[in-house]
Amino acid sequence: MYGLNFAPEPTGTGKYTGEMAVWLAARGHQVRVVTAPPYYPAWQVDPGYSPWQYRQENWLGVRVWRCPLWVKKQPSGLERLLHLLSFALSSLPVMVLHIFWRAEVVVVIEPAFFCVPMALVTAALGGSRSWLHIQDFEMDAAFELGIIPKKLKGLVVGIERGLTKAFDRVSTISPGMLAKLTEKGIPTAKQVLFPNWVNTAQIYPLNHPSPLRGELGIPNETVVILYAGSMGKKQGLEVLLTVADRLRDWTGVLFILCGDGVARPHLEALCQQLDLPNLIWLPLQPQERLNDLLNLADIHALIQKEASADLVMPSKLTGMLASGRAIVATAHPETTIGQVFAEANCGRLVPPDQPEALQMALEQMIRDPEQRQIWGDHARTYACTHLGQEQILTRWAQSLQELAKS
Repeated sequence: MYGLNFAPEPTGTGKYTGEMAVWLAARGHQVRVVTAPPYYPAWQVDPGYSPWQYRQENWLGVRVWRCPLWVKKQPSGLERLLHLLSFALSSLPVMVLHIFWRAEVVVVIEPAFFCVPMALVTAALGGSRSWLHIQDFEMDAAFELGIIPKKLKGLVVGIERGLTKAFDRVSTISPGMLAKLTEKGIPTAKQVLFPNWVNTAQIYPLNHPSPLRGELGIPNETVVILYAGSMGKKQGLEVLLTVADRLRDWTGVLFILCGDGVARPHLEALCQQLDLPNLIWLPLQPQERLNDLLNLADIHALIQKEASADLVMPSKLTGMLASGRAIVATAHPETTIGQVFAEANCGRLVPPDQPEALQMALEQMIRDPEQRQIWGDHARTYACTHLGQEQILTRWAQSLQELAKS
């Protein structure tokens, strides 16, 4: 497995890649991982790791090679590309070594797409099958967010299509993202739906108020609107601050933003400028407090910009559903998030980038606790039925073994 992000990163791609590797190793498969030191979502390398050194370690039965990585706390668009390129280059010699290990399958995780060429080389020279798993359509998002100039789009899209078609299998995490693969010319015979999952035994509704309410001094009757996750440009969390400002005079309503990312300093500065009395900030919570955090919410807020629709599928959604709480999401009905909401009946869907619509939806949800409970029950049922870790990873392991035998 080859990718930029890996455990112990607590959110996003690294969380899922780590769980994938550990799950396979626990069932007797030989798993090696080539990755970077953990740095996400804080955008700084974790204590105990060096951004400049190679390192080998054993992570819960998985052999892990850590390669140097250049990280900047708040990178510009060009600096993000240099960040990705630094890992792609530093990992080259380690991937060359793994040609001689002759793995049965080489799995590369996108992001980062810069790793894709070396994954294909390693597989070809090592006699291995190749598998590309797409968590984010990184190139599309880079164009939409202005990180790569649109005048280069034709060239970049052509290279991306050619490299992607070279893989034996290409998986991604939602039906909407599979449709985008088809648009890019990837044969359906190579496509695999491999959604993110949640451990429903670890994330579940509490039958009492979250302990965090007492620790933070939040009365049980206060309605908490929680955003918990990465804070980057693609979220567009400014809209949530705008709504908090408009609801500042509502008693018994509290907004909580928990997480980290490149956009957090900007958001904190905006919050200070607005002087919001009804909003508090929390740092990333340790894994053992994640269920308490998610149960702190009366309403989960899943915020995304319109430009990110179906280019990424927010990994935080699985935990929201499993916690059994109502959700308000900024997405259109035809997107994958919209389809999940239609199937799960778990809350309110509003158009992205429209604070008036978000405000109206939240006001209605705040006033109707009975409906929130119904939505929360539906969310939990959907998570248990469709997003269980064991069933999803078992199907994936079977697909890996079939590919290896072929």
